[in-house]
Parts: sequence; structure tokens; C-alpha cells
Amino acid sequence: MTWDLVVEKNHLFCFVSDQNLCNLRGCCWSPQSDTSVPWCYFSSNHGYKMGGQVQSTPQVLLNRLSSPSLFGNDINTVLLTAEYQTQNRFRFKITDPQNKRFEVPHEHVGTFSGSAASNLKYKVDVQDNPFSIRVTRVSNGAVLFDTSIGPLVYANQFLQLSIKLPSSNIYGVGEHVHKQFQHDVNWKTWPMFSRDSAPSGNMDNLYGVQTFFLCLEDKSGASFGVFLMNSNAMEFALQPAPAVTYRTIGGILDFYVFLGDTPEQVVQEYLVGLPALPSYWALGFQLSRYDYGSLDEVKAVVERNRAVGLPYDVQYTDIDYMEARKDFTYDKVKFTDLPNFQRYLHDYGQKYVLILDPAISTERLENDLPYLSYDRGESKKVWINESDGVTPLVGAVWPGRTVFPDFTSPTCTRILDRLLYSNTLCMDAVQNWGKQYDVHNLFGYSMTLSTQEAIKTIFPGKRSFLLTRSTFAGSGKYAGHWLGDNAATWDQLKWAIPGMLEFGEYAWHRFIFVNLHLTSNFIPIGVHECVVLKLKSLFDYFQPQDPAYFGADSILVKTSKHYLNIRYTLLPYLYTLFYKAHTQGDTVARPVLHEFYSDEATWSVDKQFLWGPGLLISPVLDQVGFTGAKLSVRKQKTPLYLPADRMGLHLRGGYVFPTQQPAITTVASRKNPMGLIIALDDNEEATGELFWDDGESAPELKSGETLAIQCNYFIVSQNTLQLNVINNNYSDPNNLVFEEIKILGLQEELMTVTVLQNNVEQVSSHNITYNPTDKFAVIKGLQLDLGKSYSLRWTLGTRVSEKFDCYPSAGATKELCEQRGCTWAVNTSGSGLNIPYCYYGSDNSYSISNVQYTASGLAANLTYTNTTARAFERSTSPISTLRLEVIYHSNDMLQFKIYDYANKRYEVPVPLNLPSTPTSSAEQRLYDVTLQTKPFGIQVRRRSTGTVIWDSQLPTFTFSDMFIQISTRLASQYLYGFGETEHTMYRRDMNWHTWGMFTRDQPPGYKLNSYGFQPFYMGLEEDGNAHGVLLLNSNGMDVTFQPTPALTYRTIGGILDFYVVLGPTPESVVQEYTALIGRPVLPPYWALGFQLCRYGYENDSEVAQLVEDMKAARIPYDVQYTDIDYMERQLDFTLSPQFAGLPNLVNKIREEGMRFIIILDPAISGNETNYLAYERGLQKDVFIKWPNSNEIVFGKVWPDYPNVQVNNTLDWDTQVELYRAYTAFPDFFRNSTAEWWATEIMEVYDNPRNASQSLKFDGIWIDMNEPSSFVHGAVWGCRDNELNNPPYVPVLGWREEGLAYKTLCMEGEQQLPDGTRVRHYDVHNLYGWSQTKPTLDVLRNITKERGIIVTRSTYPSSGKWSGHWLGDNTAAWNQLEKSIIGESTEKGADICGFFSDSEYELCLRWMQLGAFYPYSRNHNGEGSKRQDPVSWNSTFEDISRHVLNIRYSLLPYLYTLMYQANAHGSTVVRPLLHEFVEDRTTWDIQKQFLWGPALFWCLFWGVLFLCFFGVFDEYIGFRGEFRNLPAPIDHINLHIRGGHVLVQQSPANTTAYR
Repeated sequence: MTWDLVVEKNHLFCFVSDQNLCNLRGCCWSPQSDTSVPWCYFSSNHGYKMGGQVQSTPQVLLNRLSSPSLFGNDINTVLLTAEYQTQNRFRFKITDPQNKRFEVPHEHVGTFSGSAASNLKYKVDVQDNPFSIRVTRVSNGAVLFDTSIGPLVYANQFLQLSIKLPSSNIYGVGEHVHKQFQHDVNWKTWPMFSRDSAPSGNMDNLYGVQTFFLCLEDKSGASFGVFLMNSNAMEFALQPAPAVTYRTIGGILDFYVFLGDTPEQVVQEYLVGLPALPSYWALGFQLSRYDYGSLDEVKAVVERNRAVGLPYDVQYTDIDYMEARKDFTYDKVKFTDLPNFQRYLHDYGQKYVLILDPAISTERLENDLPYLSYDRGESKKVWINESDGVTPLVGAVWPGRTVFPDFTSPTCTRILDRLLYSNTLCMDAVQNWGKQYDVHNLFGYSMTLSTQEAIKTIFPGKRSFLLTRSTFAGSGKYAGHWLGDNAATWDQLKWAIPGMLEFGEYAWHRFIFVNLHLTSNFIPIGVHECVVLKLKSLFDYFQPQDPAYFGADSILVKTSKHYLNIRYTLLPYLYTLFYKAHTQGDTVARPVLHEFYSDEATWSVDKQFLWGPGLLISPVLDQVGFTGAKLSVRKQKTPLYLPADRMGLHLRGGYVFPTQQPAITTVASRKNPMGLIIALDDNEEATGELFWDDGESAPELKSGETLAIQCNYFIVSQNTLQLNVINNNYSDPNNLVFEEIKILGLQEELMTVTVLQNNVEQVSSHNITYNPTDKFAVIKGLQLDLGKSYSLRWTLGTRVSEKFDCYPSAGATKELCEQRGCTWAVNTSGSGLNIPYCYYGSDNSYSISNVQYTASGLAANLTYTNTTARAFERSTSPISTLRLEVIYHSNDMLQFKIYDYANKRYEVPVPLNLPSTPTSSAEQRLYDVTLQTKPFGIQVRRRSTGTVIWDSQLPTFTFSDMFIQISTRLASQYLYGFGETEHTMYRRDMNWHTWGMFTRDQPPGYKLNSYGFQPFYMGLEEDGNAHGVLLLNSNGMDVTFQPTPALTYRTIGGILDFYVVLGPTPESVVQEYTALIGRPVLPPYWALGFQLCRYGYENDSEVAQLVEDMKAARIPYDVQYTDIDYMERQLDFTLSPQFAGLPNLVNKIREEGMRFIIILDPAISGNETNYLAYERGLQKDVFIKWPNSNEIVFGKVWPDYPNVQVNNTLDWDTQVELYRAYTAFPDFFRNSTAEWWATEIMEVYDNPRNASQSLKFDGIWIDMNEPSSFVHGAVWGCRDNELNNPPYVPVLGWREEGLAYKTLCMEGEQQLPDGTRVRHYDVHNLYGWSQTKPTLDVLRNITKERGIIVTRSTYPSSGKWSGHWLGDNTAAWNQLEKSIIGESTEKGADICGFFSDSEYELCLRWMQLGAFYPYSRNHNGEGSKRQDPVSWNSTFEDISRHVLNIRYSLLPYLYTLMYQANAHGSTVVRPLLHEFVEDRTTWDIQKQFLWGPALFWCLFWGVLFLCFFGVFDEYIGFRGEFRNLPAPIDHINLHIRGGHVLVQQSPANTTAYR
């Protein structure tokens, strides 16, 4: 079957589809299921055989084999002539030795003279019978060109030769609408016959004939080209052998084969003439329209585009400027001032181009005036004649009845389907070069030659320019070309790129004017002043499409100006490319495969192209605005979002691009300073060239003259730029200088630049800026004269803010630092900042490969590539191969995850609310993601502004078993978050501060890791947009902020799993974040009331009296707590004898509308007898154990041993040793633990053994759940030193004590619900999180109400189930102030402070503040004096009553805010910046806050409130400023924002009476 398929691919069509006719032609018949495969195909008895050599010449006679004729008139003997023209070029032609046949009279084709070339890179073999010719590449023996696949057919009007090729990578044979650049070889046939046929999606022959194709052989780049010099009508057939067949109906077969080591070399070898060098102005933007209607309308177009500042060099008029569409005339009415129009344009630096058609009217002008152009032509007999050779051939074109100049006639003044004469001349018409049948396809070429001669006469010494629609091989030596009269469709825009690239392949150029009714203004375009040859096709009348027509503020104008300014900036580079095309045949618009042929993916790329080797252009070709484009990731396609005002432009590393400041015309821009853009490659090197002249002088000079030019070469290596002038005999009149140099790809900051000339340092007043995010430097203020050679040397370094700590552990030394391959520099600034002495260089040790893109994200491998020896500690050796996954979950949220795919690692078992499949779309995403290959980095950019919000292209990245580090640059200095540590500012201080995160029983203290773990931050961008970042990792961690601004994460386990939400407002960031982790729980209404608690109540009577006193004082009050002193010896689930009356008290206050909340700790005493909680826990196996053991990990917490009398006068550690019982810690991950926990709590609520001891609580307060232990690790110490003292210990409080300080041993083993065993090392920070939901579940199950859980230890998503308080704070003014920073939904601080005795005014002010905490509770500790409102005096009571009445009156508003938080994720306590982000002053405000959007509170200070008023309450009389407001002791300032309605309710003693 495989063999049959191969045979079918080699079948050559025998031109009939009937079996009988097939047999008559001596061909083979084989019907196929695929109708595209020929059923009738040639047999082996067709063709010719060799008949002997002719004399001593390289000629061989070929005799026709006996076989039926296809079309008759076969030539029985033909002559093969072969020529080894160069070592890379082979020519052979087959002619009729008896009768001279038409041969193309081309200036670059003549009789070969001289000796055959030697050192050939090809070998030619000729097969005798049947004849075939084979060309082989000598270097590898690859057969390139083999005609044995089919017979030679040579008849009078039918010639055919087929060629077997080494690959299907075939390009060229244009002027068609090839929908792809790489030819489809699946039985396609393309006709070639020049015709006025507009481009369409059909396989039509169009305006020109190009018979050249290029074949890329393989990934080595080896390529060859084939050209058939024949101007008769022909067709070109492709088939999957792979093979091609040329069929022509006249002339001779004259083939050229060109070999090259690369595709670009093949184009350079193509012999039909080097492309014309255009005038500089011809590279500017140009406007044209058919049917302007009048000169006034043309001027209106010019004026409106000038008015919007559009870079714009050339204006055309189409045939409507002519009188009756007659060449060499103009309409004296509608275009009356046309002779002065050129001056009108020239005065503004613009050029004028007009159109000429070849058809000359035979009619007189208006008013019966003679039409001199016709008369002169008639007198000189320059017309194409009918077959009699005398009578002018008459046709009908635009002017009506017309004749056609014979541009091949030396007497001409050098002025131009199924039936061949359809839409053209009769084939028996006669020209000087021959019959129209033979020379039809040369008409445009001959007209080009004649017109070029005329231009020389009209513009002596000037290039001017010539643009032609009809082309033949060699036309590009004199003229440019545009792709014809296409349509305003997306398809035609897309198909224009293959068309442009094909003309580049013909070395013929290469000025492609894409005539679209769409914006496509960045495709290389060009025309010449004064004379344009354009064979015009019929257009309907369309609306104008010049950019300014759509409005000065339109996207079209803005994007046109933007990209045309880029074009004009790059014109020196483009002009240099044209010079190289003109002098050595390089392509200008270059296929990607010409530069990247070793990558097979480029072989079919035709939606992108290059300018020369260095500039990649990725246009938008579909209305969805999305295309593939090469970015920093190599050999991959990556999605590139391109909205209406964007297109993709990418500079290739390793190249230098000469530039010039743009202007509205090239006349103006050529006077502006010049510059360079240096794009460094991986070796930090680059090269480039600049060609410069006056931009218009003709290259043709008299004998002995030298063209006035400058040739400059730029070489960048080893931090030095060499500007070398190779040729300079041109002095620019504008005294141009290079003023600005941009260097892209600098991994380190450019610190100094030295300018040298002839190795002598020059005085230079330049300045340097460096962008560390995009890694480029700009040197401005240079004065480097154009035409002179210079050297620029620069030094790279690291500024202080860019120093990333390479030795974050304690004990850094120079020796240890350098062992890690880092740099040591002692900070001598005396700033007192923690600037690292040991810091990284510019590289990290990972590179990226195998990037795979999908519509919903990407994946890639990260490979450790460091070759520098580093002193890695145990368990910190980098993992060699990692996996990166990026998922575009939604339009405003993405995830990127880095993990070890070879070895499963712990991942956080916290479920997030992610879509089952990503819902984002390329068009609507708010972000773009790019990858840096080496060094590895991820960059997330806000699409709407271009702001980079995440950029980890930094040297810090490392990933090992017990040390993972990644850094990111930040969009600004304004970063908020990483809570549960005490911060002195709401905005994080970026001056070299490190904050540890590891849950611990640690009261608030500066830089001390405390109860919870919140690895989330919100970042503000400089324009006020906001985003958020969550790292889903639960291992011990620290984060370092530095003024770069940048942030470094260091974690000691797990993986990196980041989630980024895009906002764009601060409030929407919170909403998106809570949508991800879970919305805040909706508390019951009563939980918003005032609450009282104290650790140290002596008995239930004290609590009962407090309740009565509060009622008597009429102070609103809803909830009463007792701390652990209600328990017997602090044992969970027990009741102390001192609190025997507590159940009845609870029942009583509940009947009066109050609520009661109990406290529970997780630690369970193991030193009891008949303690059911412990016994049942053992039975259900709920406690944390040592690994691979049934032994419980015992610590010590609050429970006392039984039967001991505690001596509170002893020091704390002694008390712990003597009195505290061994405690076991429930593993709340286990399903059995949740069941056990529920049972124990239910028996507190409904005591099955003594109903009178049932406590009818309404909520549960879970404390000590970091988990806390009063011994470090375990009673007998820990067993795994590496886990408890890992190689890197985050920057925690008491860092030197290790991780087990005040908690469990890290080797303790826990078990996830699915049975997976995990180390406490990994899940320690989830302990409180794991306890919270089971507690809420049992509470709701028992009470059948919403209830509340208040937890001390939290992790992201804890808020789905619980509230939180800020822990055991201190009665101090600074703690009052800092409590504002820590507030959020259902959160508050202990009013008046937990530790120490509160002062009267402090407590009173705290009551005023605490009345506006979401969670408003007065709580203090054992040993401190009472601080509840009724413990002071009547004034305190009155002020407390007043402020709490305000709170209670606003509870409907607060409750609504809680609902909105639960439903939509909105904030309750809101920073001012959430509402007034446009006012940067609010970004630093931390002593004021809002309830929702409308109620404003600010912190008192002494007897004044210092408040900032934004756009707030218009009744205050001032805005946008700070004001001091009176704040007497009994007064607080609340402000209601205009435009809002706040629902109120009359207050009462409890919410039950609402």
C-alpha cells in the first residue's frame, strides 16, 4: 500500500481524463479514489534519448522516442546545450537545431563565453535513454534536480519538463494569490500569463510572470533555485513526489539552477539583475486614490493628513487627473492648477507621483484639438501591428479606442482566457521583439525599460522612481511593484504577505504597495516621483480611506502616526537594506525561514516576515486581533494579543539598527539627529551597518566618478561599540550626529560610558538611564559625528537598589559569598539599612525550553544550567529539571506554578474556586504573559497600559528540596498585605526589610511572625491600577522588600504556585481574590454587637455582676465570653467548680437577648484518668504522631496536671515544667478528627452525663491553634534536626531557636483526608485553617443557627468560616494606632489592649475606635486590672454608651456591608485608597478608614483629629487636604460621604430588640 502511494505521487498527468484517449496517447490509465491524482499518466516510452555530441561543444542531440503525439507537431531532434557558468550556477537549454525559435531578448542572458567554471559545488549527470538530466550537490550527494520522473516533451506549441525535487519546501513562481508562502504540492497547477486580473482566492494568472522557484533542501539551510527563461504562456504544476512540471506553449526551454548554502544565497545568485536602489523619499508613506474627482479634493486630502501630523511623503493622482483619461494630458477644469501642484507639495517636503497607462487614444482632444502624443506615435510608426506587420492593432481601454506602443521598437520614444487574447491583445499581433504570442508576458518589462530611459532624460542624475504592475524576471532592476488591485478584505490582507515574500525571492523589488482599503501602513512601500507605470483595472467608487478621513482622534489616525513614526525612525536601517539588495542581492522583506532555516517550524511561516535579518514583523491578519509571534521564547509560537492599535514588532538580538528622529516627511527627518538601537544577543554582542548618501543621486556615473556615499559598520563586543566608517566620500549638509543610543538586553545596569576617537577619550556630556524591568539602557546627549569613527566603552554594575541578597542566612562572609558565585561589597553608606553585602550577579541558574502554548496557557521545562561551582548546603542542591505551567483561568486571573515533575512534592491541600476549564479569551484577557529564556523569568504585563506587574527575570531564582527562592520586580513602591505580622505602615516599607511568616503563639511585635499566615499582597501601579498576588505555599517563608522596588520570596518547601488577579481597582482586587479563596462568612446580626471578655474572671458570679452592671449603665452589649478559666484546670470540654452556675447564667442572658461564646484550645491533656476527650481521641486515632510510629507527639499547653496546686509566683518556665500536663494535638485534617471534635463539642452543649452542666453557647472561639506549645517541639525534644533546623531558617522571631520554637516538632506526621501522610513541617501553617471548618460545621449542626467562629490562626480562605481578632496585643497607644492597619471583614483588636493595665484615656479612645471595628470586643488578660466600660467611672460609661449607640444605630448599614462582602467580596473596613485611588495622597493614609464607601473615620491625636478629606463631604467646605479637627475626650469625628444613603435603626441594649 505504501509503495502504491509513492508510485501515485510520481505519476505525471497525460492531459486527458478519458480512458480511450489516454490509450491513444500511449499513456497509462489507473482510476483513483482521489480525483486530484492523475488517472491518465505518462508511460516510460515517452520522451527523448541521446543522439550524440555535436562536434566538441558541450552540446548533445536528443532524438524523440517513438510514441504517440500529445498535441502534434513534435520536434523529433532537439539540441541540449549545457553550461557550467559558475561554481554555483548551472545552465542548460534545449532548442530546435533546425529552426530558430523565439528566445527571450534579456539583457542578462546571452551566449556563454569563456572557460567552464571549476570547483563546482554541483555535479551534472545525463541519462541516455530515456533522456534525463540530474544535478547533485557535491558536498552531500543529495540529488537536487532530476528530470527522470517524466518525459521531455518538445513540440511546436507544447514544451514540458518535469523535475523531481529533494523536498516539498518550494517557494516562488509568483504573481498569483498564493494563500501560503510554502507551496501546496498536492496536485496544484498555476497558470502564468500576464493579465489584467484582480487578485482573488482563485488560482488565476495575474499581472506578471515569474518562473523562478526556490527549494529548501533540509535544516542545514542548503537550498537551490530554478529559473526558466521563457516568456510564453505556461503553467507550473506541483505534485507530492515532490516534483514540479513546467509546461509552455512556445519558445525554448532555458533553465538555470542556482545553488546556495542558505536560501538567502540562492536569491543572491539569481542572475536577472540587482534591484534598483530607491530614492530615500520613496521609502516614506504614500497616499493614492482612484477618483479624487478634482485637484481641490486632492489638496483637501493632503491638508487634513498634514493637519493630524501624519508622516507622509508622496501624493499620487490616478487617471482621473487626465483629460478623458488620455496619457500626457490633464483635466483643465477639475485639475486646472495641476502644473503647480508639484511645487505645492515640494514646499512642504513632499513628492508628487502620477500614473500613465500604455494605451494611447486615437481620438482628438476636447475642442477638436490634436492629441499630439498619438500624432507623434503615428508619424514614427511605434504601434504594435496586426499580423500583417503594418496595420496598428486597435483595442479599447480607459480612453476608448486605443493603440499600443511597441516598447521593443528602437524607434519608440520609450513611452504600453481560455482564449489567450481575453482582456489583452491578439496573439498574432507583431512587435519588434516578435509576435505577441511570444512576447506578451514581456510587455510590462519592455515598457519598464523604455520608461526608465525617459526618466534619465527628464531627471538627469536623479534616481526618481518607477512602479510597474506587470513584471518579468529583471523588472526589479529598474522598477518597483505593487500587488495590484486587491480588495478590502481580511483575506487579501493576509495573502499580501506571501505575495510580498515571493517578490523578495525574485531578487526584484521589492517595493510592495499593498493597495488595501484597510490600514496596512507598515508593509514596505515605495514609489517614484513623476512617472509611474500602472496598468489600471476597473474599480467601483469607494469612500476615502486616507487616515485623517476617519477623524483626528480616531484609532486609525493614532495607530497610523505611531507606526509610521516607527517606520520613519527605522528608515536608515531600511535604506541600508535596500542598498545591500542593490549591491549584493539581499532580500529586504525577508521570509523567516531565510534566517531560521534550521527550525522546521519556520518553513511554513507566512504570517510574519522580517526586514532584513533583524526586525520581525507580526501584523494582525484576522479581525480577532490575535496572531502567533516569536518572542523571547525561541523555536516556539506564542500567543500575542494585538488590539486595534497594535501590531507585533520584535528586534532580534545580535543586531544594531541605525535610526533617525522621525518627522512628517523624509526631507525633514533627514535633518534630524541619528541614533542606534543595539539589541544584544546571548553573548552580549551585536553588529550592524549604515549606508548613507544624499538619497536621490543616480548610481549610474560617468567613467572614473565615484558615488558619494558613506558605509558605516557597527560592532558591539565586550562592552564596547565600534563605529567604523569604511567608505566616506559624502559629507551630509545637515552635519548629522548620533545623539542617542539604546542598548537592549543588558542584564546589568549601564553605569558609565566613555567615548573615544582614535583611542583618545573625548569630552561627552551624555546622560544614562536604565530600565531594569525591560533591561535596556538609553544614552542621550551624545555628539558623534556621522562619517567619523568612534569607540564607546561602557561598564556594567549593580546599583544598590538592585542588589539581591545571595546569603540571607546568618553568618555571611566574603569567602562564603564568593563560594556561591556571588559578589561581596561592604555597605559603607552608613544608612543603617539592611543592604546586602553579598549579592547576585545578573544571571540565575535556570533556562527554559520546550515551551508549549495553548489557548488557555503554556507549559515549559526549566533546566538548571549553572556551571559555576557553588557551595550548596545539604538539601539545598538545586533540582535539575522543573516544570512550569501557566493557566489563564479567567480574563482577570491567571496561575503560574513551578514544581518538580520527576518527584512528587507536597502541595497545599487548600481548595480554590477555579473554573473547571479556563474561561479566558485572547481578546478579553487583561494580561499578557511572556517568558525569558535565559535567565529564566516570567513577566506578566497589564495589557491596557503595558505596565509590568510581575517580573521574575532576576538572578535569585532557585528551587531545591528545602530552599526555594524567587524574586519579582514590582510595579511601584506601593505594596500592601502579607498580614499577620505587625507592620508600622499599611503600605509596606520597601527599604530592605524582611518579614518572616510562620504561625506562632506570638503577641504582636515589630517583625515578629505571629498567629496567622497570609502570603497575599496587593500592588498599586503608578497609574492607580491595582493587582493582587497569592503564593499558595504553606511552608515556612520570609519575604524581603527592597527599593528596586522588588520582592523576594524564600520558602523552605512545597512548590511555587502563584495566582495573580488583575483588578484593576483596589476594591476589585479584593473581590477577585475572595472569589478565588472564598467569600467572607456572613456573621449573624448579633455578632456585630459589642462584646466583652476577660481572661481572669474568678467565677461565674463576677460575670453575672458584670452583665447586670452593663445593663444598669444602659451600654449596648450583645455577647459575653469566658476565657479558659471557666474550664477545670484549663481542660477542654470541662466546667470548673467556680463556674458551676455558668450554664444557668448563659440561659438567663440568652433569654434577655444576649449571646454567649466559649473558648476551646486544640491541645488535649494526656495525663488524665477518665478524660473522655483524650480516651475517645485515642480510639479514633486523631492525634499527631511521630513518623512511622504510634507514639503521640506530646507538648505542653494550658491544661494542668491533676491534683497540683499551682504556684503563680514561680517563673513561667518552671511553672510549665512543674504544673503543665502533657498534651496531644488533634490532626484536624483527618476525617476521624472532625467526627471526634464534633462529639466533644456537642457534649458541652448537651451534657449527656449532667444536663445542668450543658452550656448553650452561640459561638466558639478557637485559640492557641498555631498550634501553640509551651515546650519547644515536644516534651522530650525533637528527633529530626534537619527539619527543625533546616539549612535555611526564615527570618523569624527567635530564628536561632529553629522552627519548633513554641510549637510542635516539624517531623510530626499528619494525614490528609485522602490518606496522604504529610509532615507537620509542610502543614504547620494550616493547623488553624484545618480546625476552623470542622468547628463551624459542628456549631451550626448543634445550634441550627449561623453562629460565629473566632479563630486566632488563619490561612487564606479561613474567612469562609470564621472571624478573627488581632491577638494578644498590649495596652499602648501605638498598638491602638496599628490596629487600624490590621482591620478587615469581621476582624478587630482587643479593645483597650490584652496585656498590661490600660490607662483611662487610652481605653476611652480605644472604645471610641473599637466601636467601629467590625468585630468589637473588649478583652484583657489575667493579672491586669478590669477595663470593661463599667469598671471606670460614669463619664467613661456615658462616652461608651454614646459611641456604642452610634454603632448600633448604624448596624443595618454595617450588616449590609457584611452581606456585600459575603456575596461580592467587597471590603467592609475600607482604606481610603479603595475609594480615592486617583488621589495618590490616599495611598499612604493608614490612620483613617471607611465603613464601605460612605462612612469616614479618622484617628484622634491628643485633642485633635488629623484628617485627610478627599472627594468626600461637600458640607465640610474643603477637599483634597489634611485638616485638624477638634477632638475633645467625649467626641469623635465621623463623616458621611455625599451621594450615599445610610440605613439606620434606633439603638437598644442588644440587637435582639432591633
